Order: sequence, then C-alpha cells, then structure tokens
Amino acid sequence: VEIFVDEDTTNYIFHTLFGRRVNDALSRAYAYVLSKLANTNVRITVTDNGFMLTIPGRYRLVDVDKLIKEVNSSNIEDILKKVLRRTELLKRRFRHCAERAFMLLKRYKGFEKTVHKLQLNAEALLEAVEKLGNFPILQEAYREILEDYMDINNAKQVLDWIHSGKIKVEIFGPTEVPSPFAHNIVARGYSDIVLMEDRRRLIAELHKKVLELLKTKYSLISNRVGVEDGETIAS
Repeated sequence: VEIFVDEDTTNYIFHTLFGRRVNDALSRAYAYVLSKLANTNVRITVTDNGFMLTIPGRYRLVDVDKLIKEVNSSNIEDILKKVLRRTELLKRRFRHCAERAFMLLKRYKGFEKTVHKLQLNAEALLEAVEKLGNFPILQEAYREILEDYMDINNAKQVLDWIHSGKIKVEIFGPTEVPSPFAHNIVARGYSDIVLMEDRRRLIAELHKKVLELLKTKYSLISNRVGVEDGETIAS
C-alpha cells in the first residue's frame, strides 16, 4: 500500500495485481471502511493492476493496518451490499432482473414503455421489495453484481491470504512523489484528463519527478559518504 500526498488530497494506492473485477470488489469494501475511519467521502480509481482511494486534505493519514484488518472474507459481502444499495449500478441491474422475471413489462396494451419510464418503475419497485427481506429478484441483482460484474469469490480468497499471512502487506510513504508502479493509477484518477496524450504527458511528468527525487537522494547520500570518509581519514 503506497500513500501518495498530492496538492490537496491524500491517496492510498493498493498495488493488487488480481484483475479489475477483484480490485473493484476490494476497492469498494476498503473505501467504505476508509470513509468511516476518516469521516469523509472517498473517491475510487480502479485498474487491472491496483486501485486508489482518495480523500480530501493533505497528509490526512489513517491507520492502514486497521483499515486492512476491518475487511475480511466473512464481512466483505455485507459491506459491498451496503455500498451498492444507493448506486445506479444496483438500480440498473435490478431493472434487468425484474424485466426477466416479468415484474416489469416493456410493452403494455400494445404500447412500448421508454427506458426512462421502466427505470422509474424499477426504482419504485426496488424500494418496495427491500421491505420484504430476502426478496429473490433483489438477491439475484446483488448476485449478478458481486459474482458477474465483480469477482467476490476470488476477492475473498485474496483476503484470506492477507489475514493468514500468505500475502504480506507493506506500507510505503507518505510521499509527495508516487512510485513508477503507481503512475498509471494516478493518471486515471485525475478527472480532468480525457485524452490519451494528456495522460501520457502526466505520466512523463511524474517520471521526471521520480528522477529528480532520486538525484536529490543520491546527492545527499554521496555527500554523507564523503563526509564519513573525510572523518575516517582525519582520525
């Protein structure tokens, strides 16, 4: 886990090479816990090779070890259902499931309903069935999101590896220059970057900052070694 501090945000970058579907599940669960720990909204950036959780404020640090411990294979499904409850993703998926179950009719008395009208009806239906407990169509909507859109089963496997010690979590930072491994994730996290040329330009700029940081550290180390050698010779 890499902690990168930007101009006005603190970013927690998870280098998890498990694919986008697993990372999508993990990122939403960790974002939920992070929002509770930091008492703020969390922005999520997901890629195939990791994800980034962004909160407002410089050097707004939380206990990463506690963050990791709060999510496990036993509670991730419940956490994700809480996270998904108010999302457009669940509303759309529930509409598709309700249509397949003939709870929503695309055509009625010879007239075809618009997608907008179907979605409004689905949202009203969703509010009603939530009061019924484990309603089968709603459970199917959750299942499609968690197992088809995401990959909760392999996400649980990763969490078991983490808590058993098979995967060791290392924490790096905080730093004001992201590592080269994080450049693509950071670039995707900037909402004002649309064109690929802009993304390449940002990655090149981040790479330049890394080189400048390495030069500075190398210079400090060289000077320190020179001083120690001088002290040895003088003695």
